[in-house]
Parts: sequence; structure tokens; C-alpha cells
Amino acid sequence: MQIDISNEQGIVPVTVLKVTGQLDGQTYQTLIASAQDVLKAGANNILLDLSDLTFISSAGLVSLHVIALLLRGEAMPDLERGWAALKSISKSRESGVQQHVKLLNPRPEVVNVLEMVGFSAFFEMFTDKQKALESFS
Repeated sequence: MQIDISNEQGIVPVTVLKVTGQLDGQTYQTLIASAQDVLKAGANNILLDLSDLTFISSAGLVSLHVIALLLRGEAMPDLERGWAALKSISKSRESGVQQHVKLLNPRPEVVNVLEMVGFSAFFEMFTDKQKALESFS
């Protein structure tokens, strides 16, 4: 997996993390670490560009969930607890659509996984980068 980071300007500044490859048990912590780094550097909004993400596993879903928690100012869950972290996603879905993390251009096979676990109600998904950037306020 490769992650390219850029800063864009919509209505407010947005940090774009472009994820290429597979997001799975081998790589999910790298995505979390990248998000933590940009948050420490002052980012308040993250757009995850998933246009080149070819596969997402349950561990990849956990990384998306953790990034959403971090952007809401919540503590990072204990990733060593594995399934408990994934199961806590259902509680987060009840909090509504995320305001500070959004998804750009996920491939159909990735969208299928996101929809299967209910993430389509949790994350806004965009096909147009400029509209995605402008959706942050």
C-alpha cells in the first residue's frame, strides 16, 4: 500500500490521503499512523482518496473507523482487541455522517464492502474531488 499526502483548499483546508493498493491486516496501521501524523500537524479535515484502492478487509474498515474517531476527538480504540474494535463501529454509525472525514472515488468492489457493513451511512462518498473538498466546512 502507498499513501500520498497533499493539502488542498476548499471552503476550509483539507488534507487528502490518496491510498493505493490493498488496505488489509498488513497495511491498516500505516493508514492510521498517516492520519495521526497529519492530525498532529494541524489537519482538521481528511479526504480519503480511494480511487486506487483495490481491496479493503475488515482491518481496513477498522482503520477508517479509527480515523473517524480521531477526527471527532475521541480516543483511539485498543487495536489489539481486534473484533471488539470492529464491533464498536455500529455505535459510531449511530452518531451520523462524519463531518471531518470523507471518501473520494471508492471502486465498486470497495463500495460493496462499505455498504455491506453500513459505512455508506457513516461516510459521505464523492466522485468529484472539487465537490468533496467544498463539502467540508
